[in-house]
Amino acid sequence: MRPILVITAIINCISFRMQAQLLTNPVVEKIADGFQFVEGPVWKVGMGLYFSDIPASTVYLWNEWDGAVPFLEPSGNSNGLAFDVQGNLLLAQHGPRQVARLEDDVTIVPLATHYDGKRLNSPNDLALHSDGSIFFTDPPYGLMDQGGTSELGYNGIYRLSPSGEVQLLDSTLDRPNGIAFSPDETKLYVTDSETRRIYVWDVVDDSVIINKQQLAFMQPAGYADGLKVDPEGFLYVAGPIGIWIFHPYGTVIDTIPIPGQTSNCVWGNDDRQTLYVTSGSAVYKISNDTATTTGINERKNRVQVLNTYPNPFHESTNISFYLEQEQQVRIEVFNTIGEKITTLVDNTFTTGSHKSVWNANEIRAGIYYIRLTGDNRKDIRYSSVLKM
Repeated sequence: MRPILVITAIINCISFRMQAQLLTNPVVEKIADGFQFVEGPVWKVGMGLYFSDIPASTVYLWNEWDGAVPFLEPSGNSNGLAFDVQGNLLLAQHGPRQVARLEDDVTIVPLATHYDGKRLNSPNDLALHSDGSIFFTDPPYGLMDQGGTSELGYNGIYRLSPSGEVQLLDSTLDRPNGIAFSPDETKLYVTDSETRRIYVWDVVDDSVIINKQQLAFMQPAGYADGLKVDPEGFLYVAGPIGIWIFHPYGTVIDTIPIPGQTSNCVWGNDDRQTLYVTSGSAVYKISNDTATTTGINERKNRVQVLNTYPNPFHESTNISFYLEQEQQVRIEVFNTIGEKITTLVDNTFTTGSHKSVWNANEIRAGIYYIRLTGDNRKDIRYSSVLKM
């Protein structure tokens, strides 16, 4: 049985390295502030970033030229936003408890208001299928804010067909919230907000979801909220701390700290390489660091893990890292569900190369990730622990 364990660990390690998430060296920048509570970001080519300020009942439009300006007010306390195949803005509205479409003449047309003769709770987030159908979540948050009660008695996940039929897909989650498809639309992901769990279903015939499974769990206190998926299938989930990056199989890859209560995110810019994030009273953008090609001033806080050797290993591995400026460095080890196993280093180091040793004698066999955090940068490496 020992050779099987070794081979499996090595194969798993290789398979994780074959794919890479879009954000590998993230830099966070605040682009707008001063709102009440922002949500529902969506990007439109040629226009910019649209997002909701729920309590202010306003949809804003942000771009590099004008900053953030009101686009629609009142917005019906809109939360999630999306664009349909015709380019019309869709809104999940807490106030009137509906999914609606904004027309060119600025009238709002209700698309989904009831299911089984009963009013929806408060549609929260939207995911557009390529066939034109709208998948949406319906927790009670807007309803609770208004002091109302649910007519349905549960919190559902729904599909609104192109013909206008509302179909209940699932009613088993406590607080269904963020929703997104895998790149090939064969999987549907939904966060259960207050349990901080992410669930996945198989999508059948573009209209039914089956085989519900828990994909991941976020350990720290807080809420799971909106999510998006990059072209390689990696999940970017708004949750405690900020944005969590998950492998398609559910392994935590990284967390990107964001101030405030992080609520949602969306890929933006023409090349869809920048992640825009709504969090509390502000909006942020996250892009990959280009310090290696943009000059010394932007490189001064760079930190990089150079190597972990041996890998896989039985008892201990050496972790080498390099700093371009003296700074505080923390090295932590996490398991595949995001639980911290140990902190190896938390100290100030001078410019240059350094080494730390991880002794894993008391650690069970499996795949772990080693995360190094500097003043403004992170790097991560996988290691496989083997037991004879």
